[in-house]
Amino acid sequence: MKKLNYLLVIAAAAFTFQSCNHVKDAKNIADSLNTSKDTTTNATVTGAIAVNSADAKFATTAAVGGMAEVALGKLALTKTSNAAIKDFASMMVADHSKANAALAAIAKIKNITLPAGPDSAHLKKADELSKLNGADFDKAYVDAMIDGHKKTLDLMNNEAKNGSDTTLKAFAAKVVPTVQKHLDAINKIHASMR
Repeated sequence: MKKLNYLLVIAAAAFTFQSCNHVKDAKNIADSLNTSKDTTTNATVTGAIAVNSADAKFATTAAVGGMAEVALGKLALTKTSNAAIKDFASMMVADHSKANAALAAIAKIKNITLPAGPDSAHLKKADELSKLNGADFDKAYVDAMIDGHKKTLDLMNNEAKNGSDTTLKAFAAKVVPTVQKHLDAINKIHASMR
């Protein structure tokens, strides 16, 4: 009962905080909830998080990026006529959906709150891309994928090397080759567009 009351207080605080500060996005809310759970002094009442705050932040960052890749991949499937970009976008939807599901399963076991949707930066990028068509869309999408996959590769490599939680470290290490494959594929598409 105490745990339920605690969760209700946290949820109410999150909604209140969100309504007072419209710039709070899904990732920031999840990070705040994870910070409030990150305690070892009163674990039975708080439902203490099973990983440290750095690992929890990795999980929220990876989740936001994965959701954005799926959303942008679906957008690209509707906006491009370039066969290579369509194939790449299909790969984004499939591979990132699979990784997102694996991360969600880990988060559930580790008591990590993941964001409900992409963060404001990814939403802004999706909005910008949705307004483009043809070659303008293709160029902007490819550039966004190169930038995003470089950041994701750094994120995964850092967690695989420096993370504290063995399950999240293993997840990151397993995802690294897939992200590298994506980066290589999008770089090849980029080179063919010159």
